[in-house]
Amino acid sequence: MRFDVISLFPDLFRILAGQGVVGRALERGSAELHLWNPRDYTRDPHRTVDDRPYGGGPGMVMKMEPLQAAIEDAKRAAPDSEVAYVTPQGRTLVQDTLAEIAAKPGWILIAGRYEGIDERLVERYVDAEWSIGDYVVSGGELPAMVIMDAVMRLLPGTLGHKDSARQDSYVDGLLDFPHYTRPETVAGARVPQVLLSGDHQAIARWRLQQALGRTWLRRPELLERRGLSAEEKVLLNAFIQAHRDAE
Repeated sequence: MRFDVISLFPDLFRILAGQGVVGRALERGSAELHLWNPRDYTRDPHRTVDDRPYGGGPGMVMKMEPLQAAIEDAKRAAPDSEVAYVTPQGRTLVQDTLAEIAAKPGWILIAGRYEGIDERLVERYVDAEWSIGDYVVSGGELPAMVIMDAVMRLLPGTLGHKDSARQDSYVDGLLDFPHYTRPETVAGARVPQVLLSGDHQAIARWRLQQALGRTWLRRPELLERRGLSAEEKVLLNAFIQAHRDAE
């Protein structure tokens, strides 16, 4: 999968490219990363990439000409890729959306700055607008990195175990179950006995119940959206009763 990122701060992505999941995906060839800086397409001595907004108001807006030239070059280099603008006005990303993104051959990500980009660029080039949440950060670079990391971990061969991505939170519409590792006892707190039993069916059932219960406690709206099977309802009801008995 190919990512082309248009950003005024490409060095931020070079740091990301050498670390963690993204670095592993690039090293193994699961993904490619190409960077485009709109400043390289300016013609004035100050390399100006922003200007005052028509109609007045605070802040600046990214100029159309250098950004358009960068987009055009990225599209020529990656003609099969779609263009996405990272913006608080975009569609809020959820796990199912990431799977849709990962199914495409490539994406050109526009990381905006200042008050945003000229709307005519959005109308002419942008196929999708994405947001990572209902809040504002200083630029599109961090959200673009979040998107890249979240998508690259879904690509075959990126993670160490083929089931790792399938067991993440939200993949099945639920939060993740609790995880434990050695030692067996820490400050009197023990690992749940079922995880030491070697009974894989019992372990799977316990993990599903814990995922259902944790979602009920922390994000109940996810359960309403997802729906439950008859078995899941039994497991969740048992969890709720045990939780209430312990209070």
